[in-house]
Formats: sequence, structure tokens, C-alpha cells
Amino acid sequence: MTGIGLPQVGNFGMAQTVACIVFGAIGFVAFVYGKKNNLMRPMLIGLALTLYPYFFSETILLYLVGISLTALLYLWRE
Repeated sequence: MTGIGLPQVGNFGMAQTVACIVFGAIGFVAFVYGKKNNLMRPMLIGLALTLYPYFFSETILLYLVGISLTALLYLWRE
């Protein structure tokens, strides 16, 4: 039995779900901070952090890209 017939979007496990939630939350906060303070860099990196999990399904890639973008957010500040 597969539920109510909804299409399966992906086969995400717990590690992928945690990565999406954590890096998505960091991206959302960075985007809101950049928008509030009229700063383009945090807005763009926050947007990238929020959207990139839709393009990667491998766990290691999710964490590597997320950690890299978070480090970029910290290191490339104004």
C-alpha cells in the first residue's frame, strides 16, 4: 500500500531531511537579514542555501555544498 496515490517526489532519508532543514533555515535567516539591511551578498547566498537541496540528492553533496555556502556566508561578509 503506497498511501493515497500521491507521486513520490524523492527518496530522502533522515540525513537528507536534516540537511535540507538546517541549511534551508540558515538560508532563510541570511536572506531575511540581507533584505532587512539592504545587503545583496547575504540575500544571494541565503537564496542559494534555500534552493540548492532541490538540485542535489546525494547526502554527501548536500552537506558539502551546504557547508561551503555557509562558510562563504561567514567569510564573504561586508
